[in-house]
Amino acid sequence: MLPIVEVSGLTKRFGDFTAVDGVSFEIRPGEILGLLGPNGAGKTTTFQMLLGLVTPTAGSIRMFGKDLVQHREEILSQVNFSSTYISMPYSLTAEENLWVTAKLYGLSDIARRIDEVVKKLEMEEFRHKLTRKLSSGQMTRLTLAKAILTEPKILFLDEPTASLDPDIAHKIRALLKDVRRSAGLSILYTSHNMREMEEMSDRIIFLQKGKVVAQGTVQEITERFGQRDLEEVFLKLARES
Repeated sequence: MLPIVEVSGLTKRFGDFTAVDGVSFEIRPGEILGLLGPNGAGKTTTFQMLLGLVTPTAGSIRMFGKDLVQHREEILSQVNFSSTYISMPYSLTAEENLWVTAKLYGLSDIARRIDEVVKKLEMEEFRHKLTRKLSSGQMTRLTLAKAILTEPKILFLDEPTASLDPDIAHKIRALLKDVRRSAGLSILYTSHNMREMEEMSDRIIFLQKGKVVAQGTVQEITERFGQRDLEEVFLKLARES
């Protein structure tokens, strides 16, 4: 089965600083690929290049077998992104923000689709609340709702359960795994919660100083570094850097 995402030799320099240095990986259809690394490892810049927000200095990105540069609009219409670090128009309600996203993506039967997502993410109590008045956990759910509303084929998730209480975080992880199974969704997933990464990821790619220093299953990576779990691997590599 051909990869749904192919990244080859991806590099980004900002002046004399190299944020991402020759990174290569692939995401298979229906796979959750975990992206790990300490702060400054190049994760955010990698996400930005995959979303077409930052132009690579070198290397290539292909999705659905097509080059991102040449087929940007077609590809990104099938992609979505969620991060606790993005903002949405504060003067709109949570539901109004979802309507804007639905209109931008040209969705049909919008009211039904929004109702489904609101129910799945348990947002009913704040769907009509102004976005500027949402708690951090509610805002996290809103950005996730925006991401799954469009029924993407590829989902990029940056700290998707940050600010959520353990109960809601557990439900979100279960929802993502269910959508992956039912819709064949491919996910690039990053979190600083190592137990969450172990639970969610089929494979892991570990970045350090912009380079890939390890990739494989959780078991393969922990055995390679002689550690008990991902948290010990993370601490070992972070302290070495």
